[in-house]
This record gives sequence, C-alpha cells and structure tokens, in this order.
Amino acid sequence: MDRLKESFRYEGCQVAGAAFIGVMVSFAAIVPYTFSLFLDPLHQAFGWKREAMSGAFAVAAMTVALVSPLIGLLLDRFPPRRILLPAILVFAAALASLSRLGPSISRFFVTYFVLGLVANGTAQFAYTRAVLTWFDRRRGLALAVILTGSGTGSLLIPPLTQWMISTHGWRDAYQMLGAIALLGLPLTAWLVRNRPVQASHVHERIQGGGATVPEAMASTAFWILALIILLGAFSENGLITNLSAILAGHGVASAYAALALSARGGAGIVSRLAVGYFLDRFSAQRIQTIILLISASGIALLAYAATPATALAGAALLGIGFGSEADVAPYLLAQYFGRRHFSLLYGLTWTAYAIGGATGPLAMGYVYDQAGGYDARFILAMAAIILSAAALSLLLRSKDRQLGTAQVGPIAFSEES
Repeated sequence: MDRLKESFRYEGCQVAGAAFIGVMVSFAAIVPYTFSLFLDPLHQAFGWKREAMSGAFAVAAMTVALVSPLIGLLLDRFPPRRILLPAILVFAAALASLSRLGPSISRFFVTYFVLGLVANGTAQFAYTRAVLTWFDRRRGLALAVILTGSGTGSLLIPPLTQWMISTHGWRDAYQMLGAIALLGLPLTAWLVRNRPVQASHVHERIQGGGATVPEAMASTAFWILALIILLGAFSENGLITNLSAILAGHGVASAYAALALSARGGAGIVSRLAVGYFLDRFSAQRIQTIILLISASGIALLAYAATPATALAGAALLGIGFGSEADVAPYLLAQYFGRRHFSLLYGLTWTAYAIGGATGPLAMGYVYDQAGGYDARFILAMAAIILSAAALSLLLRSKDRQLGTAQVGPIAFSEES
C-alpha cells in the first residue's frame, strides 16, 4: 500500500491523470461521437441536408490532417501548456458558438474548420509528449491511461448530449458541450508540463534524444509505421461508420447493432489498459502484430454476423484490436526515433491516419451503391488489408531500432515558470 501511495505521489502520475481528464473532454471524445446526434435537429430547424452537414465534418477531419504536423512542431519547441490552454479555450468557444447557428450553413462549415484547427491541440496528440518526458519503464501504461480518456468520454458524453437535446433542445446541448470542453482546463493549467531539469543539462539531453526529422523520414521503419496506421484507419473507419447498417443488412436488430457499438467501445477501453501494461514488458512490435490479427478476426466475424452473439463478438474483437493500436503507434515512434522530434513525427502519422480514415468510408459507400448492399467479400477484403498491416509489422525488427537508441530514460525539458 505504501508503494502504491508513493507511486501516486510521483508527479508524472499526476500529469498522466490530468491528461486523462483533458482527453476525456477533448475533440476526440466530443466531436466524432456527438456529431450525428445533431443531424435531425438541424435538419428540422433549417432544412439542411445530411450530405451537406456531413461535409462540415469532412472539413474538420481534413483540417486536422493538414495542421497536425504544425501542432507537432510547436509541441516540440514550446512547453505543452502554451499550446494546450489556448486550444482548449478556442475549442470550447467554437462548440458553444454553434448554439447561435442561423439559416446559413456556411457558419456551420466555418465553425467546424476552426474545430479542426485546434482539434489535436486538445486531444491525446498534445498531451502525449508531456507524459512521455516523465515515464520510461511504465511508458506503455502511461500512454494507455491517456488514450482511455477519449474512450471514457465517448461512453459518457453522447448519452448526456442526447438527453440535453431531448429535454432542452439542440442549442442548449451545444452550450453544454462548450462547458464540458472547459473541464480539463484547470488540471491542465495546474499539472501538465514537461519534466524539468537544470538548464545546463538541457542541451546535452536533447542532443541524445533520437533522430532528426530527415533521418526519420529516410528510415524504412517510419514509412512502415505510417502505412500500417493508414491501412488500419481505412478499415476501422470504413467499418465503424457503417457498422449499424452492415448488421441490419444481415438481419441483426437495430438494438443489438447499437449494443455492438457499445461493445466495441468498452472492449477498446479495457484492451488499451491491458496493452499498455504489456508494452512495458514485451516487444511492442509483437504486440502490434497480435492486435492487428485480432482486428482481422473481428472483421471476418462481422462479414457473416447474422446473430446478435456473433455481432457482439466481432465488434468486441474489433474494439480490442483497433482500440489498442493507438497505444502502440506512439510507443513505437518513441522507441525507434526517440523524443527529439516526437510530436512532429507523430503529427505526420496523424496525416496518414486521416487519409485512411477519409477514404475507408468512401470505399464502403461506393461498394454499397454499386452492389446495393454490403457485400461480405468486400468486408473480408478489409480483413485482408489488416492482415497485410500485420505482415508489415513483422518487418519492424529490433535490429532496425537504431535511430532512437541514444535515448536512455525519459528526456526532460526545461519548463516555464
């Protein structure tokens, strides 16, 4: 018990806890999971078409892809609070401003563009760098704690938002989301910071902190990681955005289809913590390969999910696999390339994720329009794509891990007062 108390007194644990709260009320937890809840109310209020409103979300997603490397560059150069605090304030204000929407849909698009600009300045992307400076032996578990924040938020915030829409209207619901987005601000301002060291040691530690950006970009390992992320996002987003319709086409009742989505989210939370624990003890490359294989098996089940039990099992396996993959990617980036330019490189992989995430749903929609349904063969092709990603993961052998090896222990950075 004394060791446990001592562990929680460690400032790095407090930083990770504050990051968990911040991520729980960030763009990653709020916008993707509440967007569809407002489609019917906005259509009834202004007559906007669903296709047009969905275009606003696409604008936000592509903006995230374009600005993530820039946010990463800023995080590598400045203390995290200088990026996080302004981003949270802008994010909260933009969400609340949606309560003032009028008949012109252009305001809706502009607001989602602003949300996209600051999205990764509020989410796990921005908190990861700070947390990494505090942990080495328990780095995997620390990353898992951050990432479960978005999963926890995605379970709690949508039902609360739907209740607010039903009882008080969509305008009050947007104001509530703006207030929720501010909940992470006090702890972030108080606790989130890079690990401080004496100024005389800063230059030496940074120089030993891993690869330069040109070195990383010239590395085969970086492109393998980016391609694995792209392929995973292609399959995950293509399936998740159409999961209810896929299961309905197989004769699964809509109530069980909704439950399957919850099963996917719950399994993702549990698996992230488990994978974080194992990352600190076993090969990250092997763990990544295993969870990709689990994802492929979940997709294969969903291709023929004609019963509620099969649908729930497939969705849960999907959650175990894809929910955990987000833990492994930043861990491997730090392992291969160190933390000297970690955030910029992480931002570039987010661009790969956005490309895969945007094209996956388009591919599924195209198949549906052409075939008049969700062909099981195409869903199995999604599983084959994940198997290809697993095969690529086998190329990431420990002997290639050389660009980040100068980094021993957590890198510390000077912090502003």
